[in-house]
Amino acid sequence: MGIDFGVGALLSKTKLLTTLNHGPVVSINIFVAVICACIVIGHLLEENRWMNESITALLMGICTGVVILLTSGGKNSHILVFSEDLFFIYLLPPIIFNAGFKVKKKQFFRNFTTIMLFGALGTLISFITISLGAIGIFKTMNIRTLEIGDYLAIGAIFSATDSVCTLQVLNQDETPFLYSVVFGEGIVNDATSIVLFNAFRKLKLSDINSAVVLQLFGNFLYLFISSTVLGVVAGLLSAYIIKKLCFGRHSTDREVAIMILMAYLSYMLAEFYDLSAILTVFFCGIVMSHYTWHNVTESSRVTTKHAFATLSFISEIFIFLYVGMDALDIEKWRLVRESPGTSIQVSSIFLGLLMIGRAAFVFPLSFLSNLTKMSPDEKIDINRQVTIWWAGLMRGAVSMALAYNRFTRAGYSQCRESAIMITSTITVVLFSTVVFGLMTKPLIRTLLHSPKHMNVKVSPEPLTPKSFTVSLLEQDSETDLESRLASHPNSLRMLLRVPSHTVHHYWRKFDNAFMRPVFGGRGFMPIVPASPPEQDEQQ
Repeated sequence: MGIDFGVGALLSKTKLLTTLNHGPVVSINIFVAVICACIVIGHLLEENRWMNESITALLMGICTGVVILLTSGGKNSHILVFSEDLFFIYLLPPIIFNAGFKVKKKQFFRNFTTIMLFGALGTLISFITISLGAIGIFKTMNIRTLEIGDYLAIGAIFSATDSVCTLQVLNQDETPFLYSVVFGEGIVNDATSIVLFNAFRKLKLSDINSAVVLQLFGNFLYLFISSTVLGVVAGLLSAYIIKKLCFGRHSTDREVAIMILMAYLSYMLAEFYDLSAILTVFFCGIVMSHYTWHNVTESSRVTTKHAFATLSFISEIFIFLYVGMDALDIEKWRLVRESPGTSIQVSSIFLGLLMIGRAAFVFPLSFLSNLTKMSPDEKIDINRQVTIWWAGLMRGAVSMALAYNRFTRAGYSQCRESAIMITSTITVVLFSTVVFGLMTKPLIRTLLHSPKHMNVKVSPEPLTPKSFTVSLLEQDSETDLESRLASHPNSLRMLLRVPSHTVHHYWRKFDNAFMRPVFGGRGFMPIVPASPPEQDEQQ
């Protein structure tokens, strides 16, 4: 009797909470519990050659949505409505910042030309290919209310790769070149796609001419340079403040707080001034790992390293769980239930267009990039090209957010055609993340002959100061460069490579002479020097 009374009271309490003003509390409790379950299941599947945490969270989100749909009698399928603000303002910043904070800077800047080639020019090629393909195909279908601006928006939506999923399926220790190119391209790609999306949303398409095209190009350059400068300035300011005020003498908490808040401030300032917040916080992370991180105490280094990684990890799980749960939003699917075949057909067309659009720039631009490379090891061979093409096919929350921005009002579709665009985008995101994501690791093993075990175990704590010895933009020694020049005196490709080494050489001299004395860094603090996050090779 007592047990029956206790269960009944519990059920009554739960029902009361969901019907009164405690709905958000119940939703958050369920969501946090599901996140914990995702982390546990992801740990159990750690050694699985197919699964990763992003796919696990996506599938868990779908399963949770199914359960909610059944228990609500088909009236509801999610506990949180997809929100652009939640994604762009709260979830994305820690992910991108941590990626910049721990990126292997030597590898990133060595491939910077290729990254910019793929991320900017490649995205433009993909955008044009997808937009033209959508115009040509959808004009023949029974989708009549789409305007030219909608087609251009579709090109921007499906040109945006998923940088978050890239972090999950690629490993910068196993495939450093592939990771730096695909992830770096993804950062620039997302920024370019958002620029194109916003430009054509505000632009009067009847006024498009050569001057407008040049204006768009100028706007992109302004956006890229301004966003980068803002991130660098925020990182240098944090380094200068911590170096001059020596927070560590009194409280390591203040050091950690300044780093976190300055990074987030840079992101929000970029949003406020309509810049690319993704680029800003990424370069802020790079600068902080080179200067600010070396100015804090040893305990703060360990704390910040794990704090940034933990925030990024939770945000990644949250995003994929969020997308998976929102995929079963019953309101959107009701509008397309009379034409499910059309929705499937549109989804298939989008998948085909994004695959063609990516192939249209990966292979030609790889050929152009190879013209400047001398060593066969540095060229992007056909196996690498196929892997880069495949690894960039995944679409994620950025595509979802842009689609919601264009085809919904307050999160709800207003007409059948808009609902088809939303449901098709959801289908593409789910299919590309699960199918392409599942196949990426086996594809890398097959084409690039990676080791059998992909997961490299890294000690969570720094071991000895001797392991912290490499500086930013480390390059080959002058002796190695001279020997290469002597062995290839007439090589045009070698001449093309010399300036990059010269830039690195003069950058190091400038950094040591002017930057580090002012902003700190390795060798300019009384405490024992330590390496940036991860391992010493990252620099």
